Amino acid sequence: MTDSSADTRSWRSVSEGLAGHKNSFGLIRLVLASSVILSHAFPLGGWGDDPFLRWSGGQENLGGMAVLGFFAISGYLITKSGMNADAIQFIWRRALRILPAFYLVLIVGAFIVGPVAWVLEGNSISTYLSTAPGGPITYITANADLTMRQYGVYDIFVAETPYGATGGSVFNGALWTLTYEWGAYLIIWVLVVFGVLSRAKVLVPILTAFYFVLEVASTIVPGSAGSILPYFGDNYRVSLPLIFLYGACIAIYSRSIRLDARLAALSAVVVVFSLWQGGLSIIGYPAIAYFVIWLAAALPARLQWIGAKNDYSYGMYVYGFLVQQVTAALGWYRWGYVPWVLVTLVITAGCAWLSWHAVEKRALMAKDWGPGRGIAYWRAKYDARGERGRRVTEPRELE
Repeated sequence: MTDSSADTRSWRSVSEGLAGHKNSFGLIRLVLASSVILSHAFPLGGWGDDPFLRWSGGQENLGGMAVLGFFAISGYLITKSGMNADAIQFIWRRALRILPAFYLVLIVGAFIVGPVAWVLEGNSISTYLSTAPGGPITYITANADLTMRQYGVYDIFVAETPYGATGGSVFNGALWTLTYEWGAYLIIWVLVVFGVLSRAKVLVPILTAFYFVLEVASTIVPGSAGSILPYFGDNYRVSLPLIFLYGACIAIYSRSIRLDARLAALSAVVVVFSLWQGGLSIIGYPAIAYFVIWLAAALPARLQWIGAKNDYSYGMYVYGFLVQQVTAALGWYRWGYVPWVLVTLVITAGCAWLSWHAVEKRALMAKDWGPGRGIAYWRAKYDARGERGRRVTEPRELE
C-alpha cells in the first residue's frame, strides 16, 4: 500500500500504527514478564496454583497467558525482521538476541547461586564442582541448546523452598519456553531461506492453518497430533508456534489489516469468553494476537519510550524465577504475597538491567558484523577476491 493511498482513506493499517519505534511493545513485554513473576509467586511461595488457572477452567494461568502474549508479539516482530534480512543475517541476529543472556543466567545459577546455597547448607565448596549428573557442569551442558533437561543442581532448594516439595531441585523453571521460541524462529528462518516472505506470502496463513488443524485435533482427541507426526506429541510444539504464526500473519499483511478499536474490543470479548467457556487455543489465540498488537499502537505516545532503546523484558523473564527461588530459600515468602512479590520484582529488575547493559546490548552490537553483513556482502567480497586472483595468475600479453 502506497503512502498516497494511505492519505486517501480514513483508517490506519497495522504497519502505519507500528512504524519504527512508535509503539509500546517495550512496555507490553515488561508487563508480560512481570505477570509471569506474579503467577509463579503462588506455587513458589507455597500458596498453590495461580488462581487465574481456576478462573480459566484449567486452561491457562496468568503466566501462561503472558507467554501467549510474548509469542504473538514475537511472531509479528520476528517475521518483520525476516522480511528485511537474508537467511544468514536472520539466524545470526536471532542467536545474538536469545543465546548470550540465556547462557549468562545458566552460569549465574550454576556458579554463583549454586555454590553460595551449597555452602549455606553446610556443605564444602570442594564437593560442589563436579561433572557428575545433576551437578553444575551438566546444568550448563545439558541445557546448552535451550532445551531444559536439568532444572537444578544436586538437591539445592529442595528442602529450603516451598516449591522444593515438587521433589527436585529447580533453579529456573521459566526457561522451558525458550526452546519453543527458538523453534518458532526456525520456522521463519526456513521461510526466509525459500523466499516465502517475499514471493509466496500466502504460504504463511496456509502454514498457520495447518497448525490450527493440529491444535483442533489435539483439543478434540488429546495426543492425536503426535499420531500424525511424533514431533507433535509435545503439544507445546503445536500451540506455541500457532499463536506465533498468528502474529506472523499480521506482520505479512500488516499494510492491509486495519487498527480498529472495535475489532480490539471484540478480540478482548472473545478472549474472555474462551477463558470462561473454553476454546482458548481455538478462538482465543487469534484474538490475543490481534489485541496485543493493536494495544502496542493504541497506547499513549508518551509511553513509547519504555523499552524502545533498552529492552529489559527478556532479563525480567529469565531472572524472575531464579530470584524468587533464592529469596524463598531465605524465607522472604513469609512476609506475605504482596511484599515478597514487590521485592522480587525490584531485584529482578536490577538483574535485568545488568543483563541488558553487560551482555544483551553488547551482543546486539554485533548484529551487523560477520554473518550479519549478509549473503550479498560476502558474495561480493568473494567475487572481488576471485577477480583479484585471476588478475595475478593470468599471463600478460606480449607487447
